[in-house]
Amino acid sequence: MTHANAPLTPAGRLRVVQRCQSRPIAHVAAEAGVARATVTKWVRRYAEHGELALVDVSSAPRSQPTRTAQEVVERIEDLRRTHKWTARQIHLELVREGHQISPVTVSLWLRRLGISRRRDIDPSGATNRVVRKIVARYPGHMVHLDVKKVGRIPDGGGWRTHGRGSDQAKAVERAKTKGSRAGYIYLHSAIDGYSRLAYTEALPNETAATTIAFWARARAFFTAHGITRFTRVVTDNGSNYRARDFHRTIAGTAARHQRIRPHTPKHNGKVERYNRTLAEELLYATEWTSETQRANAITVWNIHYNYHRPHTAIGDRPPASRMPARVTNVMTQNI
Repeated sequence: MTHANAPLTPAGRLRVVQRCQSRPIAHVAAEAGVARATVTKWVRRYAEHGELALVDVSSAPRSQPTRTAQEVVERIEDLRRTHKWTARQIHLELVREGHQISPVTVSLWLRRLGISRRRDIDPSGATNRVVRKIVARYPGHMVHLDVKKVGRIPDGGGWRTHGRGSDQAKAVERAKTKGSRAGYIYLHSAIDGYSRLAYTEALPNETAATTIAFWARARAFFTAHGITRFTRVVTDNGSNYRARDFHRTIAGTAARHQRIRPHTPKHNGKVERYNRTLAEELLYATEWTSETQRANAITVWNIHYNYHRPHTAIGDRPPASRMPARVTNVMTQNI
């Protein structure tokens, strides 16, 4: 196989060599856009070994003292196909057998052998790995936190209400150029993974202090609904969640603070999906004339979400229906 930057394939090289039988090499090389020395090399190889000499050969040195022994490579392939072990498991087994090899080298050989992915070694060609869902087993087992940043609504409404070319929109743009930017509003949300009970506040920033205060109010909200024990608080890797004060606060109110893998929002999928629902059903479903109007609407919508809106993940029931009946009845009477 030719490399990515090869100017010609073996078939193209053969045509170049054949043209050199009746024309000067320099002329043919110029027409093909290849160096004269390269065409000369092809002509010499073709004369000595035929068409097979025009195929690219490995540029690796003939002597490689540090190259992994062939029996070790065969052992890597055998362990992978037989036990379906990971590169680290294979590395540990080889070390126990007396071979000096690193996990990185094992991974490299798995890629070279074409068996680095799980589906590469299954007979059907598909993965047989059992995908286990992360399931919250009881209220408060997993509470997900996240912040959604949205544009602040200027008084009188923004371009969504009046259009981008309207006088109101132009006035807002002029205000921005003068330094009085409309800014952003930060929607802090907390959702219980078991019941999908959610709590949202529109706050001016996403600092650690603001997040700590929000968590205190969210904890009071969940406590009023019967969730008094918090086992795991799941967040992303935002600076407010990585702050030492926030981590200490979580350590004092929950058993564990778990940050998801970087750039993997699906690990915090419950609150991410909640943010999408909030955006589709409220934030961008109505034309707002002020930030206060939208903030009040978020409070009302949050009640609708928790007590009236059916949730497909819990059998088309509202989240509050998964809480104890006594607590639900009391909260419903207070609404």
